[in-house]
Amino acid sequence: MHIRDWPHTERPREKLLARGPASLSDAELLAIFLGSGLQGRDAVATARDLLAIHGPLRLLLERPPTELTTLPGLGPARACALAGALELGTRFLQASLERGDAISDPQAAGSYFAQRLRGRPQEVFAALFLDTRHRALAFEELFQGSVDSAEVYPREVARRALAHNAAALIVGHNHPSGCAEPSAADRTVTAKLKQALALVDVRLLDHFVVGDGPPQSMAARGWV
Repeated sequence: MHIRDWPHTERPREKLLARGPASLSDAELLAIFLGSGLQGRDAVATARDLLAIHGPLRLLLERPPTELTTLPGLGPARACALAGALELGTRFLQASLERGDAISDPQAAGSYFAQRLRGRPQEVFAALFLDTRHRALAFEELFQGSVDSAEVYPREVARRALAHNAAALIVGHNHPSGCAEPSAADRTVTAKLKQALALVDVRLLDHFVVGDGPPQSMAARGWV
């Protein structure tokens, strides 16, 4: 059955317009990009095949555009559209932080760290430096490590905070394994960072751990 023969309310585009993009499955969102499927398959079925064989979604979209072009149902035009959409999302989040508004939504800050760090093959520790009104001053990747650890030096974080004349900062790092659950080592580093920054009158607002799914806020758990 072709998508045009589906009930109107179940077609991906109509469903998105009626209920919003969050109501769509990964396959339905991908099908919107595809537009049409392989011969004998509709776009949603083709998208499901792509996710089943080359996914899940995160692994599929982390592939370089040149590799995406070789996958069934994609090709150069669709691969470029996917890569471009991901970059637009990253730039949108970056622009929202750079326009001078105070960061009042922890979820937005967590999403920004996820966009910047998710998919990196090694652990990367980064910081978002803020002024007295919690407006973004700069984002820096401070430390890189192996697939399961990164050495963090609180003194260097404090030095960079002073260099930016920051009054506060949010830090984050990724877990390449995909498990975003904060480890005991993460909690220890957070406590040391908070102490070191307090000595130079800089507040640590949060520490996000990025993996699969939503980034985990350590402040939300009372660990900052």
